[in-house]
Amino acid sequence: MNFFISKSAAGRYPKGRPYFHPLVIERIRKFISPTEPINRAIDVGCGTGLSTVALKEIAGEIVGVDASLEMIALAERDERIEYFVADAVRLPFAEGEFDLMTLSSAFHWLDRGKFLREAERVLRSRGWLIIYDNYFSGRMEENATFETWYRQSYLSKYPAPPRAKLTFAGEDSSNDGFHLAGQEQYQHPMSFSIEGLIDYLMTHSNVIAAVEVGGEDINEVRRWLMETLKPLFGNLEEAIFPFHGPIWYLQKTV
Repeated sequence: MNFFISKSAAGRYPKGRPYFHPLVIERIRKFISPTEPINRAIDVGCGTGLSTVALKEIAGEIVGVDASLEMIALAERDERIEYFVADAVRLPFAEGEFDLMTLSSAFHWLDRGKFLREAERVLRSRGWLIIYDNYFSGRMEENATFETWYRQSYLSKYPAPPRAKLTFAGEDSSNDGFHLAGQEQYQHPMSFSIEGLIDYLMTHSNVIAAVEVGGEDINEVRRWLMETLKPLFGNLEEAIFPFHGPIWYLQKTV
């Protein structure tokens, strides 16, 4: 099930999702060390385009693809970027069209084998497939009891929907037409006001599933979050929350 196709869920994304992507793009630049801007790049599962816009730092022509028309409708327009509504495993492009493909916080929703075969098809020889994610730690640096609230209250009330495990090993990727050239973990802090944190949490698939599938009222979700988070923020205007994530660098073998 696609939890991100509704207008309601899409509308919360531009306001609530953190723009961490330039940090990852800089790491990508350092790893693949292009001598000139990448000619043509595609960002699959682009959502409202945050991960797509970040590619402007390393790529000339850029394509963003998402299965949700509502998400694409809210993406930032740019003369160097084209957006398409399409399934990640049925991309509307010819073989060998792209030098680089990125996938941010979306791989765990896809059929692994079908997606990798499609990525291998549309990438040029020795093209790059770079998959990355960004995980919320569930910790607040200023208040250790936040983690208890997150694990015992929030995740109990809004459990994560089932998803595939996101991992790669050398032998896995080689069977799908790719060489695992490298992998790394990165960390970064995000500063949120209580309202900003609520906006972010309301973009979680946990909450989207409860609202769009379970029928819970979004205003009641916000009210519960505000009531239970206020004691944890106290007099703080903003608090620091650690994030972390993996980056996998896969290169097409032929």
